[in-house]
Amino acid sequence: MDSLPVLLKGLVIGLSIAAPVGPIGLLCIRRTLADGPVHGFASGLGAASADAVYGAIAGFGVALVTDALVGSQTALKLVGGLMLLWLGWSTLRARPADRPAAARTASGLAGAYASTFLLTLANPATILSFAAVFGGLGLAPQSGTITSGDSTAVAAVLVLGVFVGSAMWWLALSASVGAFRRRVTPAAMLWINRASGAVLGGFGIAALASLL
Repeated sequence: MDSLPVLLKGLVIGLSIAAPVGPIGLLCIRRTLADGPVHGFASGLGAASADAVYGAIAGFGVALVTDALVGSQTALKLVGGLMLLWLGWSTLRARPADRPAAARTASGLAGAYASTFLLTLANPATILSFAAVFGGLGLAPQSGTITSGDSTAVAAVLVLGVFVGSAMWWLALSASVGAFRRRVTPAAMLWINRASGAVLGGFGIAALASLL
């Protein structure tokens, strides 16, 4: 097995899935502006980790887990919608600090990571995207589990590429937004918080409305 082309395919898949700006991208941008690029990158890593989990499930053909997740879409959409509403409300009410935030504590970074990890996992439709992409590339197994050692290695390298590609996007986003952070005044940050909170709340309402 030539792992480099497979790794490159994984990088492209990870970048393409992470790049569209949605609630996770908005959270990463807002947290970078409010708390610094490290905090924003930790948020992005949570999403990248969830992408890798779903990529692994699709890549290794764990049909039982896939069916369970797809069958639980209603409950997961409910949880995800409520999380977005809570994040939107807390962001809307947030007040900008009078001075730049100090270095983030380990617990603060862990919280940023965990929130985006869980929020991304609450979208089980992602696994269908991975399954479709992997199948289109001829890299997904046809049965419920992988039995071939070579197929297992291909799937592992592909999932690694997905994680690295996604993480690269979040690193680039948080670094680029962080470069302009000190130019954002407290008054501008207040409006950014309000706009971000409103949009996040809108995503949450849309998720809950889709259950009706």
